[in-house]
Amino acid sequence: MENKQFNFDNSYSKLPKTLFTKINPEPVSQPKLVLFNKQLAIELNINLSNSNEIDLANIFSGNVIPQNACPISQAYAGHQFGYFTILGDGRANTLGEHINSKNNKRFDIQLKGSGKTPYSRNGDGRAALGPMLREYLISEALHHLRVPTTRGLAVVTTGEKVLRESQLIGSILTRTASSHIRIGTFQYVALKKDIKLLKILFKYTINRHFPSLIDSKNLVLNFLKSYMNKQIDLIVNWMRVGFIHGVMNTDNVTLSGETIDYGPCAFLDQYSGNTVFSSIDYHARYSFNNQPIIAQWNFARFTETLLPLIDKNIEKSIVIATELVESFAQEYKTKWLSMMKLKLGLLNSEKNDETLILELLNIMEKHSADYTNTFRELSTKKMSFKSKDFKIWFDKWNERLKKNNKPFSNSKSVMEFNNPVIIPRNFIVESVLDQANNYNMEPFNDFLSNLSNPYEISGKNKNYLSSPVTKQKYETFCGT
Repeated sequence: MENKQFNFDNSYSKLPKTLFTKINPEPVSQPKLVLFNKQLAIELNINLSNSNEIDLANIFSGNVIPQNACPISQAYAGHQFGYFTILGDGRANTLGEHINSKNNKRFDIQLKGSGKTPYSRNGDGRAALGPMLREYLISEALHHLRVPTTRGLAVVTTGEKVLRESQLIGSILTRTASSHIRIGTFQYVALKKDIKLLKILFKYTINRHFPSLIDSKNLVLNFLKSYMNKQIDLIVNWMRVGFIHGVMNTDNVTLSGETIDYGPCAFLDQYSGNTVFSSIDYHARYSFNNQPIIAQWNFARFTETLLPLIDKNIEKSIVIATELVESFAQEYKTKWLSMMKLKLGLLNSEKNDETLILELLNIMEKHSADYTNTFRELSTKKMSFKSKDFKIWFDKWNERLKKNNKPFSNSKSVMEFNNPVIIPRNFIVESVLDQANNYNMEPFNDFLSNLSNPYEISGKNKNYLSSPVTKQKYETFCGT
């Protein structure tokens, strides 16, 4: 088999070796292809059309190393639930950086669950089928919801078992990402107090993700502002669709602004701002409403790593960085308010808009209203749940719509564009994963297909639109 499927150009592996370890994936006994994202392969201009399922299983298990690949595992650190620790790719291996020859964009091709690395910290370096399918499913859902995200290119089973609470089906996910540079990567470098290394990583990140800034006068400050806005945009999008990441540790925050690492993540059913999905998040650090607060906290940790580059006078650097970090909350609020107005079809600005939005969220929380369905139903001006306080709010909203000075059809179009019909509801995700673990992929594939068109109502997706009848209880953990 000729291995010329990828157009690899591996720039990260040319950086100082303290940032990574060159290591091949550990071979597996009986790789079998479970999922292959043919459409993504086409979009990235990856040439796999002549590869059969056995070929693909060997590539995506790491048993066959593609031509010009340079497999590495990256080193990084991070604050996990607020506590700093040294980390790294404990079960991941980046085969290389594929360049899409159509648009010259660069993407990491990474195997997750590919075996032990120097960063495994007593782990087995492997992954189970359920969590790899979950990441594939939810990352594809977020992509179609127009939320920046890493994506799954393939899932294979390994023919081996992994031991967690019980023996589970071994699996490897192939993930594509604009890069795997994280806040934690910069924290790892900052810990070494090596200014030369910091400058190298900073320059690399600028060239890879912010090339338009290269010639700017205040490069570090402009970079931080640009990155801050990219991160705010991501969180606003999460809030728009009701997504809870669940584990916003600094090692799970990319410099590309993409959502990464789908462990205890989920989507809201009934609205509650305090909702969490990590079973070890005892203090609701990563609850739905805390996400912008944590994003600001993470951004502060990132600015700390760049203090030596902001200004030669460290005290001046701290003043500049502090001012920027403190601007985060207002920038977020402005963008969040604009987003929520679109969800409600408010096409201009009125002084009481924020009050109107917060009143609705309070009513929704009080009555356990479904987050997705409530906003979507408002676009029809028909609501499935009734209450006196909602009726009062509904009348206020209708009066506010009149101030748009445009027909409701304009608001309806905006609302339908911003409010999805279908999301990967947790109880459905768990159901299709249970069946996949019992070697029945049909429910999973049907759900995945419906999630690819999340803003349109169709006869096919009607079975996926309702909230669960009873509140669901999940046991989810980091790295599941």
